[in-house]
Amino acid sequence: MPVPNRRSIPKPAARRLSLYLRELASRLEAGEETVSSKALGRSLGLTDAQVRKDLALFGQFGHPGRGYAVGELVESLRRIMGRDREWAACVVGAGNIGRALLSYDRFEREGFRIAAVFDADPATAGKEVARGLRVRKMSELAAVVAAEGISIGIIAVPREAAQQVADALVAAGVKGILNFAPRRIEVREGIAIVSVDFTVALEQIAFQIAFGHSPAADGDDDLNEGPDDAEAPTHG
Repeated sequence: MPVPNRRSIPKPAARRLSLYLRELASRLEAGEETVSSKALGRSLGLTDAQVRKDLALFGQFGHPGRGYAVGELVESLRRIMGRDREWAACVVGAGNIGRALLSYDRFEREGFRIAAVFDADPATAGKEVARGLRVRKMSELAAVVAAEGISIGIIAVPREAAQQVADALVAAGVKGILNFAPRRIEVREGIAIVSVDFTVALEQIAFQIAFGHSPAADGDDDLNEGPDDAEAPTHG
């Protein structure tokens, strides 16, 4: 069964793939060889029907009478999600958020190598920030992206600078952007973009507390996954 075009895949289903992979990898590490859709769904607060529906978007993985082979499904999901290879990324913005991201060593363990960090402030140029990386000037962006084979740009700058940085990243040749600036970014068709807004996430928590609302109680698993950060590309 061919994998459908990513435009035809519902965003919630695409986000849940990460949850499935994380849970399955944990089970594989624990030595489990098979898992049923019911057990997988229960561990994530989903129905078995939802699990089967999501996975069926990408192929036929189950075995009648056995459920899913954990190792096979982990391998398949890693391939579908592009996790079967290393991805080079760069961070633009060497402030607090940028430095925190650079210090997070799990990225590299999961196959995301931070190859460079850039900042528009000339005073930061050349300073070492984390793991031997030194801050580069924005004028070096295109050359470094090409030399390091960088596919992903991470924006960690103030909101007023975010669009300009996104434009520079796209012009330099990145294929996807992870945006931590609290604003919507416009990119041309073909560029993947995901935005993470910590304030929106906190507002959602405050709302749930204020209204006594529990996503798990009414099956709203999307809220349980964090902010709606799978921002659809907007074409300028």
